[in-house]
Amino acid sequence: MTALPDPGTARTLLFVPGTKPERVAKALASGADLVVVDLEDAVPAAAKATARQAVDRLLGEGLPLMVRINAAGTADHLADLELVRRHGCPIMLPKAQDVEALDRLALGCGPVVALVETAAGVLAAPSLAAHPAVVRLAFGHLDLAAELGIDPDAHEALLWARSTLVLASAAAGLAAPVDGVTADVTDEERLDGDVHRAQQLGMGGKLCIHPRQVVAATRGFAPDEATVTWARAVLEAAAAAEAAGEGVATLDGRMVDRPVVERALRVLRVVDAAAPRPDLTAESTDEPTGRES
Repeated sequence: MTALPDPGTARTLLFVPGTKPERVAKALASGADLVVVDLEDAVPAAAKATARQAVDRLLGEGLPLMVRINAAGTADHLADLELVRRHGCPIMLPKAQDVEALDRLALGCGPVVALVETAAGVLAAPSLAAHPAVVRLAFGHLDLAAELGIDPDAHEALLWARSTLVLASAAAGLAAPVDGVTADVTDEERLDGDVHRAQQLGMGGKLCIHPRQVVAATRGFAPDEATVTWARAVLEAAAAAEAAGEGVATLDGRMVDRPVVERALRVLRVVDAAAPRPDLTAESTDEPTGRES
């Protein structure tokens, strides 16, 4: 089986409907850190069993895939659990809000990305992030906005929810959470804006529904050259100060104390975790690979 990138460091998670297994090869070649085969929102009820069979075949071929299963309490949840347990693949759990559901996933399943997309899920974010099965939180803002009766593009209205996931992740020692999708796959300016706002809030990745979105998301969540240069200079200054027996270093007239060093280390960890990428400018079509609602 091809090694799967760490869900905890992925910047781009690209959905593919379980009913469209022929799109998986294109998704894997897109440069996305993780390809998420979807058994939930992208699959109508009548096609759930067929999609599960297709995903079973894909996983049986050893492809490095995550599977978004159906939510706890739904008719297909237990059948999905049987599938992912058989293959030991990473899981995305939608409508995550109940630690008891995570307890069930912890029995024989792979690492879990908890997709928070309800008001109850946001309020439970600290407990979800602290669960031993969970390696990352992700934000499903479209469903949450529908529950709250607000515009999903009302960024200020959803600011508290996003920040709650960021704080819960940090408190639990998880990587920064993954932001929700940009539904308009043709609007590059909106995508860039969404990525920038999420990155500024402390989020560390994005859910994508089209290969062309991978480019902007990868770029937006990667430290730029100036930031990487700064981080390396910080560590050099800190090392020089330690060697000289000085308690605190300075860089360009600014104090370099422990929080500054920790930020620099985080920047370089993101750089180090970025695996070699396929050609992110590969040809794409107007047809999305996946759907997130």
